[in-house]
Amino acid sequence: MAEARNRTAQQRPERPAPGAGAVQSVDRAARVLEILARDGGSAVGRLAHELGVHQSTASRLISALEAHDLVERQVEGGPVRLGIGILRLAAATRPRLDLTAAGGPVCEALAEELGETVNLAVYRSGAAVNLHQVQGTRTVALHNWVGDATVLHATSSGKVLLAHLPPAQRETVLGTALERFTARTVQDPSVLRRQLEQVVERGWALAEEEFEEGLNAVAAPIHGTEGEVVAALSAAGPAYRLGHDRLPAAAEQVRAAAAEISRRLGHLPETP
Repeated sequence: MAEARNRTAQQRPERPAPGAGAVQSVDRAARVLEILARDGGSAVGRLAHELGVHQSTASRLISALEAHDLVERQVEGGPVRLGIGILRLAAATRPRLDLTAAGGPVCEALAEELGETVNLAVYRSGAAVNLHQVQGTRTVALHNWVGDATVLHATSSGKVLLAHLPPAQRETVLGTALERFTARTVQDPSVLRRQLEQVVERGWALAEEEFEEGLNAVAAPIHGTEGEVVAALSAAGPAYRLGHDRLPAAAEQVRAAAAEISRRLGHLPETP
């Protein structure tokens, strides 16, 4: 086995030094994968022609991709096709794809019901990252947050995710300086701790003009099959429309929608 590992290591090409050449190689490798995904397979010569490179350059690209199982050939010198390594990479995106697939229709229905903008967010590296958004039906639309990373302490989704982090991770966030975004941003860790306790107790969080002036939001947790919190579902709108008096009722609607997404992900709530 050790000999096999050494042989594999020797077969792998040296990594190019960072620079324009390395970027060009990455771009060409990505194009190879796209061509194979489109056509199902291809001869090296045809790949070289599509890439506009010499066949020897295409062969080196194929060898590098083969070393990582991203492409394969059934016979030496035969057609190239996508390899099993692609499945390994695709599997890493499955939880996100499952979440958006299960949550998309529910988000659509909630946005229609509330008339406000709905977001799905997950915890990533100390932030709430938005995966999916449905604009509300009201005339004033909000910024498209998809792909954006937002802070945990000043957003409703962030508070939901922060409240359900392991204690050590939560305390790491609370132990850092909490950035101020508006006059209503909570910067006192003890106040935020009490808010997070309420989030767990009542099953939803709110943020009233804490991240942006004039913007209110409510959020609820989405649970996975083992009961763990895998995401947060939120609804946000202008404070003049989604005002303080309307937030509790909206929160219950968001909570019900989050429970439906949880059910679609396979979560079975505990029975009394």
